[in-house]
Amino acid sequence: MVFPEYRPRRLRKNENIRALIRETRLSADQLVSPIFIMPGKNKREEISSMPGVFRLSVDQLAKEAKELQSLGVNSVILFGLPEKKDAMGSGAHAKDGIIQRGIRELKNKVPDFTVITDVCLCEYTDHGHCGCLIEETVDNDATLEILAKTALSHAAAGADMVAPSDMMDGRVAEIRAVLDENNFEMIPIMSYAVKYASAFYGPFRDAADCAPQFGDRRSYQMDPANSREALREATLDVDEGADILMVKPALAYLDIIRQLKDEFDLPIAAYHVSGEYAMIKAAAEKGWIDEERIMEETLLSIKRAGADIIITYFAKDMAKLLRR
Repeated sequence: MVFPEYRPRRLRKNENIRALIRETRLSADQLVSPIFIMPGKNKREEISSMPGVFRLSVDQLAKEAKELQSLGVNSVILFGLPEKKDAMGSGAHAKDGIIQRGIRELKNKVPDFTVITDVCLCEYTDHGHCGCLIEETVDNDATLEILAKTALSHAAAGADMVAPSDMMDGRVAEIRAVLDENNFEMIPIMSYAVKYASAFYGPFRDAADCAPQFGDRRSYQMDPANSREALREATLDVDEGADILMVKPALAYLDIIRQLKDEFDLPIAAYHVSGEYAMIKAAAEKGWIDEERIMEETLLSIKRAGADIIITYFAKDMAKLLRR
């Protein structure tokens, strides 16, 4: 069909018709809101590089969860700022650690809310790397045992799902084995299967106080130039027992999200990370862009690329927009 017989604008002429044929839709119940937990009581501290995002003390979590739930957002992923750090990141698996207390608070007060936990050591090590060290090199295999203990401690505290983000080789298999051995075989693993060594993480490192004290994380996070490697990483995690595959960051790696969606039949998650969020906020504050429209267009692009689940600091704002 050619013009004038076919006119694509016929199906764009008003919002009702546009809505009838809309191919991609965002849903609040497929958004996950990241939450940073800090020590203390009655604390709600805005993160300067992430306007609208706060560090919360444990006693503030239930209020936040109930507000999210009222908007249709039913899931959070938790990150913790511990009282103390050490070389081995032992606070990550402490029975009364910051995340473990946060999980119990949420499950006690908002029991039908889904609590996902980030499993990594960077927030708990005094050197800021995602595992224990031999001199200045992260020891992959020694780190696996600590990661598995951390995931187990989260499950024991009541977490609904664990999400290892460390990028150690073999960590999904190690976590799956330890969970199964301890009767947590029904706890899913959402693996950060494809996590790039990205400059988009800057504001997060401020928020979670987890910047490396030396070097960088390029020896264990992926090279941004590689796409075929993403399929190898994801295949390994599938074989090791992952239930959900994540791509991080999202916006700069839409092609990778699509590759995983086409290749695997597991649900695909994408993390719309702090730097991607902060850029939109900064431009909006300057008056250069329409924040709401850019937010929606950005999240639609992630969904259109193939993400079933979107982890985003815009979860609350997007849910409010969807309610209008």
